[in-house]
Amino acid sequence: MELLILVLVGAIIVTAIADRRGMQPALIIIVIALAVSFIPGMPRVELDSHILLTVVLPPLLYSAALGFSFPNFLRKLKPILGLGVAMVVITALAVGWVASLVIPEFTFMLALLLGAIVAPPDAVTAVAIGRKLGLPKRLMTILTGESLVNDAAALSLFAIAISQIADTHSFIGNPLVLFGYNAILGPIVGAVLGILTLWIRRHLQNPALETVQGFVVPFAAFLAAEHLHASGVLAVVIAGFVVGSGSVHAGYQTRLQERYVWNSVDVLLEAFVFAYIGLQMRFIITDLRDARESLVHIAMASLLVLVVVLAIRPICVFAMFGRGALSRRIDSAVNVEVPANPRRSVRRTRDPDRPPGRRRRWSERIDHRPLTWQESTVVAWTGMRGVVTLAAASGIPVTVASGEPFPERSAIQAIAFVVAVGTILIQGATLPWIIARLHLRNEDEERYDHDQTVRTEEVVHAAADQVITDFVDSPPGGLDAATVAFIMETVARQSRDAEEMPDPEAHTARNDAFATLYRSVLNAQREALVADRDAGNLEDEAVRAMLERLDLQEAGLSARLESRL
Repeated sequence: MELLILVLVGAIIVTAIADRRGMQPALIIIVIALAVSFIPGMPRVELDSHILLTVVLPPLLYSAALGFSFPNFLRKLKPILGLGVAMVVITALAVGWVASLVIPEFTFMLALLLGAIVAPPDAVTAVAIGRKLGLPKRLMTILTGESLVNDAAALSLFAIAISQIADTHSFIGNPLVLFGYNAILGPIVGAVLGILTLWIRRHLQNPALETVQGFVVPFAAFLAAEHLHASGVLAVVIAGFVVGSGSVHAGYQTRLQERYVWNSVDVLLEAFVFAYIGLQMRFIITDLRDARESLVHIAMASLLVLVVVLAIRPICVFAMFGRGALSRRIDSAVNVEVPANPRRSVRRTRDPDRPPGRRRRWSERIDHRPLTWQESTVVAWTGMRGVVTLAAASGIPVTVASGEPFPERSAIQAIAFVVAVGTILIQGATLPWIIARLHLRNEDEERYDHDQTVRTEEVVHAAADQVITDFVDSPPGGLDAATVAFIMETVARQSRDAEEMPDPEAHTARNDAFATLYRSVLNAQREALVADRDAGNLEDEAVRAMLERLDLQEAGLSARLESRL
């Protein structure tokens, strides 16, 4: 335990130093951990794979889903499923085929197990880099959505391969039926727990308890789904979506607390995972020697698998998303007029022919626009492996059902760790350079985001005006006309800055009326934003950004009121 705490503290220190110097913490942590692992006398830091899967993975997935826009997830569902499911299966099969050819001791099922382990990219590093360098929201949505789906597909393949090799009996013998069972029941479990969480929160009415309850949700969803032999990963993701979507109806304190608490949890767990990956390398080599494996042979096989992993993603990405962009680029180069893509979605705000209360159909909200070649290049190079690869490699059982040692366990683990470290060092180190030189700025996207921000401001101003008008028409008793006018003007003006609000020195009628009116304005603004979002007139991300601004305003008001009282 003391060693784990020391590793965690060291990872946090390295992260802080890397952030201050503008470097990528993941790369620096892994390099330092690799060097530390070869220090003579360094004890082995080892966690059970069950701990990695049930303690580290669920909070990371839940945090990402909690802050992710479910409408945007559905809007980008096609590329997300292409990358998160099809890409994982293709990568696992490609790695399995190559490994079975170059490593004579590997049967195809053993090679497929290796493929399932190294198939799922960990988009944590890619998303962090993209956020720092200002990747377009569209790419951020695709990469984040992929990271929420691919783990489930990879772990399902992993479980199927383990059951075949170890001769363990699953309660569903058909692999395809088992895969479908995981994919259906897992989300159902997550949705039920998410709805139950929101119901409990409505009765708690305590921000501290609601935040604590939020810590239980990812672990409960994962363990409940796994107990039913379903996908714990999908259960956690759906639970995060449900709770995140319902958080717009929670109190502002709960939203603010969860936002910052889960950001801290992300930093803590990510730093630990990268440190843990780096510290394993020396001991993986020791295990190979104990298993009498040829280090040269395994090293060559590891490098070849790493090359396959690095190459298969760009090939598949450009095959799936880059054909339209390439043909348009060629046509424009030879001065051929390119017809408009009939599947390209046109973003609109409010349709004047549609009644105000009518919701837009989901078919109208789906984004059918193809990726440009610059966007495809970035997506193709964001294939760093991380915690799932690490946990799956560690989770290979020591023995099979007959009691004999699991075949080629050390070799599979060694190759998986080399692939994980190699992708982080190669792709993670070069991704910022690639992003910086592709000039991914999209003026149409930026103009649309600006329009959405303006639209949210119009909605909140209209809601505020309505509440203020009602206040003027029916003011509280005991206030003269001058006080009513003063309160009205102050609330209308100070809704932008809580620091300039009047200091309430006592429970006067004026100050009580001011606080009541201001909170009524904020509640009306939130309800108007959510209503327009649900009707499809506003993007979920723009609504969330405006809700955060309103939460901070209410926090400032409450802090000043409580400090005086």
